[in-house]
Amino acid sequence: MERQPNFRLAKESPDHIMLSINGDARYTMTVTWRTSADIPGGYIEYYERGGEKFRASAVTKPFKSDIAVSHIHWAKAERLKPGTRYFYTCGDEAHRSEEYYFDTQEENLTHFRFLAISDHQKDDDHYNPSYAKLNSFLKQVLAENPDIRFILTAGDNTNNGQHEIQWNAMFEGMEGIIEHLPYMMTCGNHDNRGFEFYFPEEVNRYYAEPAEFFNTILEYSYPKNGPDGWQTENYSFDYGNAHFNVFGVNEPVLVNEWAAKDIDASDKTWKFGAYHFPMYYSGPNLSNDDGLPMMRECLEKLDVLFSGHEHNFSRSFPIRNEQLFNRPSEGTVHYELGNSNFNPPGTKTCDKVWHCSFYPQEEKVAAYAIIEIDGNKASFTTKLNDGRIVDECVIDKDKDEIIPRRLAPVFGPGRTRMIYKGVDPGLCAMDNPPECRDDIWFIPAAILVSFIGGEVCREKDKVTFNLYNRSAGFTQGSDRAQTDKGEIALSAPVFRGRRDQLYVPLDDFCRVFNMKWSYARRNNYLTIETFDESVPVPRQP
Repeated sequence: MERQPNFRLAKESPDHIMLSINGDARYTMTVTWRTSADIPGGYIEYYERGGEKFRASAVTKPFKSDIAVSHIHWAKAERLKPGTRYFYTCGDEAHRSEEYYFDTQEENLTHFRFLAISDHQKDDDHYNPSYAKLNSFLKQVLAENPDIRFILTAGDNTNNGQHEIQWNAMFEGMEGIIEHLPYMMTCGNHDNRGFEFYFPEEVNRYYAEPAEFFNTILEYSYPKNGPDGWQTENYSFDYGNAHFNVFGVNEPVLVNEWAAKDIDASDKTWKFGAYHFPMYYSGPNLSNDDGLPMMRECLEKLDVLFSGHEHNFSRSFPIRNEQLFNRPSEGTVHYELGNSNFNPPGTKTCDKVWHCSFYPQEEKVAAYAIIEIDGNKASFTTKLNDGRIVDECVIDKDKDEIIPRRLAPVFGPGRTRMIYKGVDPGLCAMDNPPECRDDIWFIPAAILVSFIGGEVCREKDKVTFNLYNRSAGFTQGSDRAQTDKGEIALSAPVFRGRRDQLYVPLDDFCRVFNMKWSYARRNNYLTIETFDESVPVPRQP
């Protein structure tokens, strides 16, 4: 029998009911819901227990998806009292939701907790994706932490966000949760991913720019304060003494310009960000050129940047301009949240020089983080669904320290490290550190290429590399190199160094093989990156 998709289409009665912060959390709350297209509008009705009932009319717009046309409704409760519980319903006169509740933020709030999760998309069955396990897991987390104020995600809320079947399943999976807790989503690459044909199988993948369905479904859910043309997937909001910037995955240059000004304009104690791609990643073959260096200016203004994408947990030392520090005032902590829906890792992962805490999450478990703000202290606890603690730390702004203390590595004079994609080549490079001569850095390139997995051909006084579909030959004493694109001039001659290795000018090596490098002066290491995420493996003849 041919399988039929479970579309979970809209009906006359409201569903997909969701709270969000779109304004001052002390005095406003926004409600989003969905109905079938034959329901032209609606309103919310809200009140304090025993108090007068108020109404707020909804903004209603059609949502034409790949499978149907429905109506999305947004209504904002305003002139609310701080620190007060309100009860509400949504819909029209004939079709009302059941009664739910929300709590407004207190005045002068400096002590609160929120939940951070990431990558809860599901692709177990794209005909009928099920988020039921996520629903049970989150309800258990919230039962154990009843004082959580809102949920922040770091993206990939759906598996293919350009197909309504995924959003419908995800919203069903969040029932009983986001009707009373604001749900602040980051747009991930899966949230703007689609296929030309989705059934019976996925064909011709594409990414929407801007994130069409995400921006349409949530158009009035989140503040319209992002960069022009890229709002909704980029926004900022305040809660208590914290400011949050939520970044989409498109147009990083424009996003950086907006966010740098937005963060500077905030007087809040804490500056948090959420961006789907990890800037300081765990994957052996990943790269960070999607965001760095275009967003470096705004990201280095943050205390902590939450991310996802790799389905594993990591926490970095404070980082600024590629240098690793110890004190929180000296850089941004990059906090990768893991995956919260029992998803397998998106890639193999490994510990990196910039990590002070790391967990590969290759078990089929779900992770979540509870962040507690208490004045000038912020506590971070990441746990698994089975109760195991992955990581705990406290950032204390008054003492300018992170507990537990972890010292960022500082390598001694004459022992400069050569770091590739965050990894020290280790044994093969231990007696061949890079050398700086006349302000030009040289590396034992054959050792690096072998470590990466490229082909190395050694001849007398010459070495030739094949790496990432490029080739180049370097000769001792020569300031010329022969490449697959012709001869190039080098910034200095190749020389023979320790253990009879040929040392090649790093800048020229990177130019040939489409790489980038930087020197972390404080830590005394060279970090080398490639934009290519393929995995070089020499073929056996």
